[in-house]
Amino acid sequence: MNFELESTELIVILVMVFTSVFLLLASLSIPVFGEQRRVRRRLQQRIGEIAAESDQPAISTLLRARYLKKLNPLERGLESLPGMEPLARLIEQSGSKVLAYRVLLFSFFLGITGFVLVLVVLRYWPAALAAGVVLIVTPYLRLIYLRSKRLHEFEAQLPEAIDIIKRALLTGHPFSESLNLVAEGLEGPASIEFGITYSDLSYGSDLRRAMLGLLERVPSVTLMAFVTAVLVQKETGGNLAEILENIGTVIRGRFRFQRRVKTLSAEGRMSAWILMLVPFGLFGLIYFTTPGYMQILVKSADGHQLIAISFVLMLVGAFWIRRLLRIEV
Repeated sequence: MNFELESTELIVILVMVFTSVFLLLASLSIPVFGEQRRVRRRLQQRIGEIAAESDQPAISTLLRARYLKKLNPLERGLESLPGMEPLARLIEQSGSKVLAYRVLLFSFFLGITGFVLVLVVLRYWPAALAAGVVLIVTPYLRLIYLRSKRLHEFEAQLPEAIDIIKRALLTGHPFSESLNLVAEGLEGPASIEFGITYSDLSYGSDLRRAMLGLLERVPSVTLMAFVTAVLVQKETGGNLAEILENIGTVIRGRFRFQRRVKTLSAEGRMSAWILMLVPFGLFGLIYFTTPGYMQILVKSADGHQLIAISFVLMLVGAFWIRRLLRIEV
């Protein structure tokens, strides 16, 4: 006995699959440095404390003003709208060069286009609305991914940058010139960010404001240790080269430990993927081979309750596996 899935039932199944895959990608991917929300709050609190101790505007504010002056009046007005500054900061941290208002317009264009196309094809407005929402947030998710990737690249280059600064200090170079050596000796985000910091110091900014600007552009707890060491050494004195050597050793130790954790947890993450996706694979296999077995499950009220309970338990299992695998370093 054959039966066909109605559009509503098919959409519900697709939404469940999308939710499962999204939770797997969001919860089970372990970055190089797994910083939790409370750690990021501590980082923002530290940035605020450093900013409060400085009587000069941050370099990010000056760069923002200079950035707006280069635009034409229409673009300047669009970039000055509420909410554009955080979006522009996200774009800058991701390493992109596009203007913030263009990202906003492009996301709305994607959302409206997806909504209209799905509505014309399926003639089911909840599916069209879901497609529009997904397409609207896609550019922002892409920027967040690029920012995370760039931050990881910077953190991977930070020990080498610290070694360059340490060797420069041991040979008699001033601290500002050692930052320039990092910008010239490395490539990627570390070269760009330390080059901006060197330019900030060369144009007359004090060390505190320059370090604060670096920490604002690269919100990393690892970098915060470097910035704090530099600022404390400036106020209390001491051997900065020796301090940086110890910080570099600690950072490399964190890298080794985190990579070991990622290796040891690979089996658990693979188990999570299997446990979350096998039910949908079995459903599709049975539906295409012997569809009669699925009719009671899909068409009856008791079957709907079983599907809902199973999906909730599946989500609980995903969060439980996440707590088992998530190790903060």
